[in-house]
Amino acid sequence: MDATVKQINELKALLREHNHNYYVLEAPTISDAEYDQLLRSLQNLENSHPELITPDSPTQRVGAAPLAQFRTVKHRVPMLSLQNAFSEEELLAFDKRIKDRLNTIDAIEYVCEPKFDGVSISLSYENGILTQAATRGDGETGENITQNAKTIGAIPLQLLGNEIPANLEVRGEVYIPQAAFEEYNRQASARGEKVFVNPRNAASGSLRQLDASITAKRPLQIFCYAIASIEGNGISMPAKQSDVLHKLKQWGFRVNSEIKVVTDISGCLAYYQAILARRNELPYEIDGVVYKVNDLEAQAALGEISRAPRWAIAHKFPAQEEITEVLDIEFQVGRTGALTPVARLKPVFVGGVTISNATLHNIEEIERKDIRVGDTVVVKRAGDVIPKVVTVLLEKRLPYTTAVKLPRHCPVCGSEIVKADSEVVARCSGGLYCKAQQRESIKHYVSKSALDIDGLGPKVIELLLDASLIKDVTDLYSLTEEAAANLERMGEKSAQNLIGSINKSKNTILARFLYGLGIREVGIAAARNLAAHFGTLDALIEADVDELQAISDIGPVVALHIATFFQQSHNLELIEKLRKLGVHWPEHSGQQLAQGALAGKSFVLTGTLATLSRDEAADKLRALGAKISSSVSAKTNYVVVGDNPGSKLVKARKLGVTILNEQELINLLGTIV
Repeated sequence: MDATVKQINELKALLREHNHNYYVLEAPTISDAEYDQLLRSLQNLENSHPELITPDSPTQRVGAAPLAQFRTVKHRVPMLSLQNAFSEEELLAFDKRIKDRLNTIDAIEYVCEPKFDGVSISLSYENGILTQAATRGDGETGENITQNAKTIGAIPLQLLGNEIPANLEVRGEVYIPQAAFEEYNRQASARGEKVFVNPRNAASGSLRQLDASITAKRPLQIFCYAIASIEGNGISMPAKQSDVLHKLKQWGFRVNSEIKVVTDISGCLAYYQAILARRNELPYEIDGVVYKVNDLEAQAALGEISRAPRWAIAHKFPAQEEITEVLDIEFQVGRTGALTPVARLKPVFVGGVTISNATLHNIEEIERKDIRVGDTVVVKRAGDVIPKVVTVLLEKRLPYTTAVKLPRHCPVCGSEIVKADSEVVARCSGGLYCKAQQRESIKHYVSKSALDIDGLGPKVIELLLDASLIKDVTDLYSLTEEAAANLERMGEKSAQNLIGSINKSKNTILARFLYGLGIREVGIAAARNLAAHFGTLDALIEADVDELQAISDIGPVVALHIATFFQQSHNLELIEKLRKLGVHWPEHSGQQLAQGALAGKSFVLTGTLATLSRDEAADKLRALGAKISSSVSAKTNYVVVGDNPGSKLVKARKLGVTILNEQELINLLGTIV
């Protein structure tokens, strides 16, 4: 048996080496036939000794039974989005913000990378063995696609080298090379099968196949670009992003060869122009370039905002444009009653995507560009994402077209449309009488950052409205399990869970409640500032515009929106009804919050908490005046550690920051409260 084990290990190591040469280095040293012979030899040995099969064996890339559905997994470290820059001015402003926050006038060193038009995934390794692959999802949670990821040859099942961390999480972008995409479509067409629209959609759909054998047939590739977390075996995070990329290559990951380190922002601009000029020559699709501050300690100091890092930005390429026809112009009604005109277009292929709708923003935009039904127009994907009408080709205008007028009445509820002279946006005056505003306000109220009512997705809300079971958010708290169970595809168990989630939402915090009210231009950050400053809802309701403007990030326009909201009797009635229905939150005076037991203390949360969710723990800490940060620094007072903590724990120990487990956090909160 010892000889068999040795033979299997030697074959695995040899196949791993050839796999790396072929998929990562793109420099094979043996023929496909020779590789297949080695793989067959390993399969024969494993078939004779199935007890010796391990998850990292090259034979285990394909072969698992199809899944019934994907499991949801929570990322140990959130997968953040990037802020975008579309001009040189925006990029220079980004560089200035970096220097201001780091309090330096010295040039910043950046790492420049192509921005791949693919699908982000996260790869987790334990002692060098791939244990989990997950999609980005909403940034906090994604889908477990481990079996599908194993079919991608460039993803190592076992890391190379001897210096391997106990736990490692790597981020990468899965894509399909342009030539492979075209060849796949050619063969699919010859077989009479459906062809893909563009490489990105093809990559995304391939990763979400429940049968991994289907994924294995797709020509997927990957570039890895970041270490999300690393710990154990005496190995810590490198000092620079460029060092991270070098380390990834040492472990066997595929890293893009176009990545470059530059010494200042002018180097970024030069890189952008160089890559843009070669865009069509690259073997993969990109929609811009990404700049990252190279120093990881500086990254940690800069932190993040609204789920986007302050230390990185995507510089997007100019959008591609096409010509098409406006078939119709419709007005949609949003949560605040805002009317948004939308052009219905004759479908046209723009930048790899078929476009049939484009935003027209507002009536003034339509009038300025003189866009009419029947016009021939130039459309583009603004930032390669949002379709918009650039201009009208007047020489192609037909004689019967007429100018578009702002409707006098709401297309949904028939209420009068009003437009203040000082605003460009027209609004439906129907308020919550308008079903469109009802629907959008309920969606907002139940969202994750607001009351966080699980199970109340858009489709369920539509069903509840159509069945006249709810008209506004107050009706949610009168909903019964019996009524919910009668909804299409609901069932008793789902109805029971829904009502339980609704009842759980009654116990909230002021910041979430304020955000859930949907006050114009009041996001979650502004809601937290308001809650921290006033402490009680009554104090906020009584505040005037001047008092509101004294709060951080509350300008004159937002202050007026807040004051106006609380001057409306129907809004106060809705709030009072919610209170009577049991919606409540702990209240403190602004002075109490400012002088709270944890005022001025900075906390970082890492890992999975068993009793509290991370959001619940953060809410409780904020209620006591604490500040919640996403990164550990010398200014951090406490790091709260749950199961499977990331690199934040390592850094906390290095900096001598006080570390609390979940029970110690609960004890701390209990002592204070």
